[in-house]
Amino acid sequence: MILWNLLLPTWLCSLLALVVQVLSCPDTCRTCSGPNHNQCLECTTGWTLHDNSCVDIDECGTELAQCPPSSYCFNTEGSYECRGCDQACVGCMGSGPARCKKCASGYRLTGTKCLDIDECSERVLPCISLDELCTNVDGSYRCDCADGFSRKDNVCVKNHLPSVHEKGLFEDIQDEEVEVLQQMFFGVVLCVLATLAAKGDMVFTSIFMGGVAAMAGYWLSHKGSHFLDSFLKGR
Repeated sequence: MILWNLLLPTWLCSLLALVVQVLSCPDTCRTCSGPNHNQCLECTTGWTLHDNSCVDIDECGTELAQCPPSSYCFNTEGSYECRGCDQACVGCMGSGPARCKKCASGYRLTGTKCLDIDECSERVLPCISLDELCTNVDGSYRCDCADGFSRKDNVCVKNHLPSVHEKGLFEDIQDEEVEVLQQMFFGVVLCVLATLAAKGDMVFTSIFMGGVAAMAGYWLSHKGSHFLDSFLKGR
């Protein structure tokens, strides 16, 4: 009796597993007579029954697929996807520039593909301004300002360097240098007066002698002040 009680649950579990296995259908089958793929009686959406097997429907080859003009149909198991055309295409039948129905603006049919047009090499003056450089991009081109120029109000204008303050001739001169220049100038004047005095002109001779006296007085007073400062500091 105890053995029977142990075998009964085991037998029921095995029978239930067999029933489930017999009644379970493949994923593509809505109803079936068995678990095998060739035992389908009715298929799920996106599949069609053929010789008791469910076969995928290629919606892209039928009127079931409805994709926008800028895309193409791509079949998947039990359904389909709408994928975007290549940027070189205006309408397409598949992926890539070789499946275009028509080439987009900026592209040209070369062989079997729609390829980019290099406007920078084909046009004489793609950029109107002489201060612009042409740069080719996919399907078009752009005009960039040359080095040393920047765009302002849609026009390339020359960059202005920061203004540098120009110093005057005597802006950085020191007091000692001013004194030397004064002495040099005074010396030149004395030379001119000495030349005129040598010709016997009494007026210029008097001016020359007065200039020499003034120069000597300045020199002696300047040296005297230095001598006096040194003497006082030495004490």
